Amino acid sequence: MTSTQNDGVRSRVAIETDATHPSRLIADKSREKRQRKALKKNRHKATKVAFFRYGYYEPAFRFFTERVLDAEFLPLPMATRQTIELGERLSTDYVCTPFKHILGDYIEALDQGANVLVQFAGPCRLGYYGELQESILRDAGYDFVMLNFSEHNDQGPLGWAKDCLKKVNPDINIPHAVMQLMATANMATKLDGARDYYLANAGFEVEHGSFARVWDCYMDDLNAATCDADINEAYNRCMEAMRDLPIDKPANPIRIGIVGELFTAFDERSNLNLDEKLLKMHVEIYRYLNLTHRFIHYNEPNLRVSAGEYLLYDMGPTSTMTVGAARRYAERGFDGIIHAKSAGCTPEIDCEPVLQRISSDFRIPTLYLTYDAQTSDTGLDTRLEAFYDMLAMKKESRS
Repeated sequence: MTSTQNDGVRSRVAIETDATHPSRLIADKSREKRQRKALKKNRHKATKVAFFRYGYYEPAFRFFTERVLDAEFLPLPMATRQTIELGERLSTDYVCTPFKHILGDYIEALDQGANVLVQFAGPCRLGYYGELQESILRDAGYDFVMLNFSEHNDQGPLGWAKDCLKKVNPDINIPHAVMQLMATANMATKLDGARDYYLANAGFEVEHGSFARVWDCYMDDLNAATCDADINEAYNRCMEAMRDLPIDKPANPIRIGIVGELFTAFDERSNLNLDEKLLKMHVEIYRYLNLTHRFIHYNEPNLRVSAGEYLLYDMGPTSTMTVGAARRYAERGFDGIIHAKSAGCTPEIDCEPVLQRISSDFRIPTLYLTYDAQTSDTGLDTRLEAFYDMLAMKKESRS
């Protein structure tokens, strides 16, 4: 080795052993910067976020968790009888059934490793239930973070954003998160739009299960979506596929409008698959109640005007929607209305006398379904079959 090479080796050794050498300091800072970026990127990978089960919105919950909160989404398996039993075990008998369903979901989520629970239920007493559920779960020995969007309603989006930063991920990229939050709302709207078409036509499919298969593919596409463009493309593919499915739909099918409480009238687990039971009877279903109409595009004063002769004041939660939608179904010549609620749901109990007036004024039959943890499929099937037979006979007598 030449003296020049020896000098080069000695100089590199000197740099490596001298902690104060400028080159060493630059290298250290560069390495620390890379380590901080890696740490920031992986800091919240251990944050497992779980929502309660609610209808077909899991892809939207996943998208919100992964793209807005930048955390890991914990999906829950299909609910079982044990789910509601877990919720019942820690609940008072007098609390509404949705509370027990949600509490059971949370217990299963925590047992599977969730450390952040999301509660957005409301706008009725469920808006207060998050704090109670959190207290019950902590008393049961669970350690977790509750991200409760029913809190900070006075601050609106600003308060909710602060909560997300404080409780879930302080490194959220706010401008990016806002764009992805808008995409989440778009996904919920697209889900509701596709489901409306499904409910109106799946009961008349020629090939059994064809609509369900398209719907399952749509859910898979949305679960894989990473941006607004993916959401729109998935929706367009789904609608095109459903419109291409052969159906045998009569010119004047039996049409039923579903109204009622936000959780029970919508969630198939809570209403014992009411939609599918009706579709098997080959009816056309309409359900105005969904997240799009209740939260994204909700306008209570306008709804109340549409039902002005029946409502003077806001009755709260989904009551205005219930009455407004029932009136709309009646005016459009629907064959029947189904009102679904959980036992003890005070706002929807208040709606029943108004619905009876609408039923009498428009001569439209209305079936009132009240669900609790003990409601059975057998009893529900019997009532639905009798209701369908009555509607069919009435429709035949008019023709």
